[in-house]
Amino acid sequence: MASRQWISDELTESARAVADHGRAEGEAWVARLWRRTLIAVWSAVGVLLLVELLTALGPGWTVPRTAGLVAALAVGGGLSLAAWLHRARGGVLAPVIGEDNRLSTSRTVAAAWVLLAVFAVLVLSVELAASSDTDRHASLLDGLGLRRASGVLTVLALTCAVAVVVRRAVTVRVQGRRLQKVRADRPHAADLLTDDAGRGSFSDVQYALVNAVALVFAGVRLTRQPERLPDLPWGLALLVIVSIGTYLAGKYAEGGRPVVLSVVRAREIGDLHAPIRTGDDIEIRGAGFMPPGAGAPDRLARMVVRIGTVHVHVPLIPVPGGFASPADAALTVPVPVEVEPGRVDVQVVTAAGVETNRYPIDVVE
Repeated sequence: MASRQWISDELTESARAVADHGRAEGEAWVARLWRRTLIAVWSAVGVLLLVELLTALGPGWTVPRTAGLVAALAVGGGLSLAAWLHRARGGVLAPVIGEDNRLSTSRTVAAAWVLLAVFAVLVLSVELAASSDTDRHASLLDGLGLRRASGVLTVLALTCAVAVVVRRAVTVRVQGRRLQKVRADRPHAADLLTDDAGRGSFSDVQYALVNAVALVFAGVRLTRQPERLPDLPWGLALLVIVSIGTYLAGKYAEGGRPVVLSVVRAREIGDLHAPIRTGDDIEIRGAGFMPPGAGAPDRLARMVVRIGTVHVHVPLIPVPGGFASPADAALTVPVPVEVEPGRVDVQVVTAAGVETNRYPIDVVE
């Protein structure tokens, strides 16, 4: 047992050193990210200018093309200012990075719809300012009417509401110990399509995919008819609404409080049957011991088992390809000699700081 504890301590120290280095690299990467976001923003503006120049070869340069370019420059300037103000938090991506240091799918989708709406309104504003024809003014103002833009406005309102509701729901569930969240070292693009453990999430994938298709459709409608807000057909809007419902249902279905189902004396082949005594290993069986994203050794080493009044750090038991303990459904810890004989409660504290239920066991002398 002493040799196993020594190996676990050595693994823990090494894992913490690697994790500290990784977190420092992650913070430095986020601090450098704002320049990359600026490059991406102005590259998009450059692509728009190139497309407008190529499409203007035949019919010539028009007022809508000027309006689109001016709107793109205004949006790019605003995003550049925001990137500089939030340069320590990822630049343009700062508003869509969650408190767990991951890219938020709901915030990203809502931000995309907001940018499209802002760009469309700026295009119409520039066209209004450049037009001196009364009939043209009336046509442009009619393009801002609710009758034409009801689909886009509905989707915009719902996606923004989803971003707010999801953030509130996650906060309430974490505080209520119904959801475990572990902070990531840095955001990744894959966060938009995966859960906290890096596994593909159906609710996130379908939400991002459906909204991406709707955004592309709305963008094409805007380029074809720049004199009005893009009208999203109600069939496509209803598809987005169904996707929103699926996404919210998936968010409320995930998670759950960790639970201890049973505690037994760990027995190797050849050992005799006996009650639990101090110095014995016990195997705690249950569910939810490993929060999503907490599979790294340094996170596993933060797990603690409370046996009576004694706190026992869960030793890391390495096996080829990972660790035999701790695992999501079982972990093994020794019963220290400081535990008084009698009936005591066993309780697991996960890496996210969430406590399980208390499970009573009998420790004999």
